Amino acid sequence: MPWKTVLTIAGSDSGGGAGIQADLKTFAVTGVHGASAVTALTAQNTLGVQGVQAVPAEFVRAQLQAVFEDLAVHAVKTGMLWDAATVRVVADELNRRPPVPLVVDPVMVAKGGASLLQAEAVEAMRNDLLPLCTVVTPNAEEASVLAGMEVRDLAAAGEAAQRIRALGPRAVVVKGGHLEGEPTDLLCDDQGVITFPGRRIMTHRTHGSGCTFAAALASFLAQGLPLRESVGRAKKLVTWAIAHALPVGRGHGPVNPAAWFAWGMPS
Repeated sequence: MPWKTVLTIAGSDSGGGAGIQADLKTFAVTGVHGASAVTALTAQNTLGVQGVQAVPAEFVRAQLQAVFEDLAVHAVKTGMLWDAATVRVVADELNRRPPVPLVVDPVMVAKGGASLLQAEAVEAMRNDLLPLCTVVTPNAEEASVLAGMEVRDLAAAGEAAQRIRALGPRAVVVKGGHLEGEPTDLLCDDQGVITFPGRRIMTHRTHGSGCTFAAALASFLAQGLPLRESVGRAKKLVTWAIAHALPVGRGHGPVNPAAWFAWGMPS
């Protein structure tokens, strides 16, 4: 099978647990080549985000053009985009290319509470980026913002997913980690609504879980797997990564995508 390349457009985490670093680790263990365009630098560790330095939007464009002009990109995943100008540049550059699966992880707030998406960028994401995407993967808080309603349980997640899908994405996954009860993910696509039950792992080492899930999903889509199968496999991978999270740092430690190799992927 020809080698696949997945492009991540996201911020850099100096602590190595989330963002570009988590995406590239996940791409490696799922068997694709990872390319990257960095949108922001963060001074960050497991205790929180101490600072953000945005990359100018036009330099984000230059990174995207450099990748697309040389590499055959089979899927794209976005993470932290920071401001409206960057969101619009990303949407504009993707519009110029033949469509490939696009996974949008609408990163808004870090584990420690720091904002990772400026307020005006939310509207740019709704209007410019979501209509282009194959699937958007908000957690409960992000779904609340995008849908304009409170999302606390699975019933509300289903309603929010319908509202978000009306903005243009072909599918929506509302992740269940922040919902009440067990962490059940909910997928709304053109076939209807399906849930992916999970088990809650009592740990504070969940840093990078959203990035890892979205990166795995993009990787599986790049390799030609159907959406629902890709979501199920990504759910298993991130659950395994949380179960075998790394004892690193004094705060929200990072999940471990490499657990797939180290301990074997569960069936």
